[in-house]
Amino acid sequence: MARALSKLGFCSRSKGRALVEAGRVQVNGVLARHADEAVDPNCDRITVDGKEIEARRRVYLMLNKPRGLVTTVSDEQGRATVFECFSKAKDLPRVFPVGRLDKASEGLLLFSNDTDWAARVTDPESGIEKIYHVQIDCVADEAMTRRIETGVHDAGEILAARRAIVLRRGEKNSWLEIALDEGRNRHIRRLLDGLGVGVLRLVRVSIGPLELGSLAKGAFRKLSAEEAQNLIASRRQRAK
Repeated sequence: MARALSKLGFCSRSKGRALVEAGRVQVNGVLARHADEAVDPNCDRITVDGKEIEARRRVYLMLNKPRGLVTTVSDEQGRATVFECFSKAKDLPRVFPVGRLDKASEGLLLFSNDTDWAARVTDPESGIEKIYHVQIDCVADEAMTRRIETGVHDAGEILAARRAIVLRRGEKNSWLEIALDEGRNRHIRRLLDGLGVGVLRLVRVSIGPLELGSLAKGAFRKLSAEEAQNLIASRRQRAK
């Protein structure tokens, strides 16, 4: 796929432009004269000061986020972040969270260094369905799930679930499965709070066709190119 030379990721865009303007970059043995020149990193040989470079390797990851970690690269309050889960990973390029889970929430969280892919996944209009298993502090019934699907008004927003079902009931609490096709800040917690229901645990178990499965708490794995593409394909189908 052709991309602008300055956007290949072997350095920052501004530095890449400066290298081209200084006459230090060649494409297939020919001096590059424009930073916006279209090149195919899979086919073209690109060198800087005579040394061949590789285009930024695109990486897509899924993590089983433990409870108690904040979803940020660094935290000004000194709290532990999700990046502690990657501390022992070798040969992993710098990645960023794709979406969020709050500190008290657990489960499937995506990471990538592909900003275009991340933007398409997190687009509010994407309609990608996310499924959560939620333990609540009361015994749920079908009337409650209907109210969750109907929604509540909170801070000028209508918060509702695409689907809600009771997974199991105990004497004092229940587990629900709640599906969302939009992602507002603390959506489920605010929705249930508006119904007078407390959340004991909240675990995201799937995003589109991607399922958390048996991935251990705090562990991560790379997505295949097919998995990454299928997630985008699910977006297109739901956005029609």
